[in-house]
Amino acid sequence: MTLTQLNYAITVANAASMNEAAKLLFISQPSLSAAIKALEEEIGLELFRRTNRGISLTPEGEEFIGYARQVVEQYQLIETKYVSKEQVKKKFGVSMQHYTFAVNAFMEMVKQFGMDKYEFAIHETRTYDVIADVKNYKSEIGILYVNDFNRQVLSKLFREYNLEFHELMDCGIYVYMWKGHPLAKQKEIALEELAEYPCLSFEQGTYNSFYFAEEVLSTYEYKRSIKANDRATLLNLMVGLNGYTLCSGIICEELNGDEYCAVKLASDEVMTIGYLVRKGVAISELGQKYLEELSKYKDRVLKE
Repeated sequence: MTLTQLNYAITVANAASMNEAAKLLFISQPSLSAAIKALEEEIGLELFRRTNRGISLTPEGEEFIGYARQVVEQYQLIETKYVSKEQVKKKFGVSMQHYTFAVNAFMEMVKQFGMDKYEFAIHETRTYDVIADVKNYKSEIGILYVNDFNRQVLSKLFREYNLEFHELMDCGIYVYMWKGHPLAKQKEIALEELAEYPCLSFEQGTYNSFYFAEEVLSTYEYKRSIKANDRATLLNLMVGLNGYTLCSGIICEELNGDEYCAVKLASDEVMTIGYLVRKGVAISELGQKYLEELSKYKDRVLKE
């Protein structure tokens, strides 16, 4: 196995077409196909599925490409620093469920680092994708929650993927709504009082099991529910339909504005928000700084 083969495989994965990848690599399509075939035979795995519509990664291929990207990126860093002697571009990626405080912590991290060259990535995404992104080296850190309901299932998945979950903070459950909602001025809200209003939640795609739900109390039989793909849409539905969602109670007016509020739900349910990393892999300087910014929200929870 060579760096050239790894680079070929990564390019094919990105292009999703042998012909396109061959053009990008300035080699013939038959030569590229032969190189990929030789790589698959050497490692004993089928990396790509070939169909009339093109090619796609197999599950084993997705995992392999994740490792391959890490190897190639590390080689490029070494070459840049010690051969070309250029300033190394810092890289950092984080994947998260839809938490505004996690986005805000990312922004603070970026502001404080003050480097000339960097390539950062932030992915607000579905629960399973948060886990897969860390597993496949797309992100160094993943932010999500566990509770008594999903802990066993998610912990099993963490172990299978060689990941570690570290607790950051325990939070009660709050009802997040716009300040014009009829129940917004109450000190506490019971689930029964919310029956006539639509419960808003994030759509989870293929992995739509209750265990992967981003909102707690996912098995509750809601009278009205609406699923959406992004936070902006949920905020619009809160205003237009008096919708609500369940959250940790940590809100960031800096990002969502001051038109929304969080009211305590009458429930003893607790959600534990934490971060996911690859087992045995040291957290980078950027990752440590990001976690420092996140930890500041722990103090905010304890004061409430």
